[in-house]
Amino acid sequence: MTAGMLPEAEEDLERAFDHYERSRAGLGSDMVDEFRRGVQRILEHPNAWHPMDETYRRYRLHRFPYGIIYRIDAAANVVMIVAVMHLSRKPDEWRSRQ
Repeated sequence: MTAGMLPEAEEDLERAFDHYERSRAGLGSDMVDEFRRGVQRILEHPNAWHPMDETYRRYRLHRFPYGIIYRIDAAANVVMIVAVMHLSRKPDEWRSRQ
């Protein structure tokens, strides 16, 4: 299985990186590393994480208050990341990206 990412999800990740990097040098890189570990875990066990509905699942990052929202396209053997969302700020905003 491989991972794909919607452009909006890439923008989410860039904004989060910028936010944390402004807070403390290197913290943005830590957040991106945590995101990458999360994607790897999703790829290893795509059905293991919290179902949001029939289509979407959420993996929660450990050190940061963000979730990776994704859907599984079994036919294409792809996990598509649709959002990297702060879990306290407009957590359902990603639904308009479907």
